[in-house]
Amino acid sequence: MRDTDLPIRCSTLRGLSALFTESGGSGPELLAAYGFDEASIAEGESFVSLRLAVRVLEEAADRFALPDLGLRLAAQEDLHVLGPLAIAMENSRTIGEAVEYASRYLFVYSPALSLEETDDPLGIPGVAGLRYAGTTVNASPQAIDYGIGIVHRVLKLISGDTPYGLRSVLLPHAPLAPESSYREYFGAAVRFDAPSAVLRVPGHLFSTPVSGGSDLLRDIAVDHLETHFGHQHVPMAGLVAAILDEHLGSRDPDLSAVARLLSLHPRSLQRCLSREGTTFSGVVDRVRKSKALDLITTTDLSFSQIATRLGMHEQSSLTRAVRRWFGSSPSRLRREGQQLEGRSALID
Repeated sequence: MRDTDLPIRCSTLRGLSALFTESGGSGPELLAAYGFDEASIAEGESFVSLRLAVRVLEEAADRFALPDLGLRLAAQEDLHVLGPLAIAMENSRTIGEAVEYASRYLFVYSPALSLEETDDPLGIPGVAGLRYAGTTVNASPQAIDYGIGIVHRVLKLISGDTPYGLRSVLLPHAPLAPESSYREYFGAAVRFDAPSAVLRVPGHLFSTPVSGGSDLLRDIAVDHLETHFGHQHVPMAGLVAAILDEHLGSRDPDLSAVARLLSLHPRSLQRCLSREGTTFSGVVDRVRKSKALDLITTTDLSFSQIATRLGMHEQSSLTRAVRRWFGSSPSRLRREGQQLEGRSALID
């Protein structure tokens, strides 16, 4: 799979429509031209290819004469654009711990992005670097501005929405907008045409406490991230399962439809799943199995209603599937549901 085919959450594009409208255009119409709708962007769980997201940013910046589009978009975001990672970060004990979680789990937001603590590129004692990068060889300048702008925004938020001592910013491209726009956004000097995108910060920043956090919320969030994404690779099967879980029942599970949601060719999606040791039908079966067990044992829905929710046309299809999955009929499974132990073991 090409780097630009890697998925990124649609929430990346939140706020674009409003920015387009402010600039005299029709935000919804432009997004629709790229195959987006505001509802899918707002709900935040859908994915799009990095290639398409970058194309929207670059072409929209040019079309609406918004050279600082990446920075403007970043300015509208808050920490919770990062989902469960946000909970772990804002409840971290120190800023360093929050950065560590971002470095470890940013791929959940998009496997195309990375953040790492580095030595100061300028070699100044007492200064450290936070390097933001994408996986593409020719990274989009607007995407870089947006990404490192988000990192800056997050650091401010977990610092109590106050300055955190940013010394300067290094960017690997020429200025897209007047340099004053960059200085105003970051509140620090900005150097361009650098080898990589880096926030230069005080070395002691990483030991600075994050106030107001909850150890319990942090532990829950980290446990969730580690359980679901601790394998540290592109979670394609997980992304497909999440899409199926959301849409199952509204239509028949369809490889082409899921591939479109990920902006991938169906054959590319099949190859990705094959590399993870599974198939599209295999993911469908696992999602149905998990959902069937939950609906049968924890609800009073009729079996025909459950079959419909699983995208099955007939109750008999549910009966055959339940016998294959659990060696039992749906009615017996429901009767014995309260006595089942190790429910997760049945799903695995």
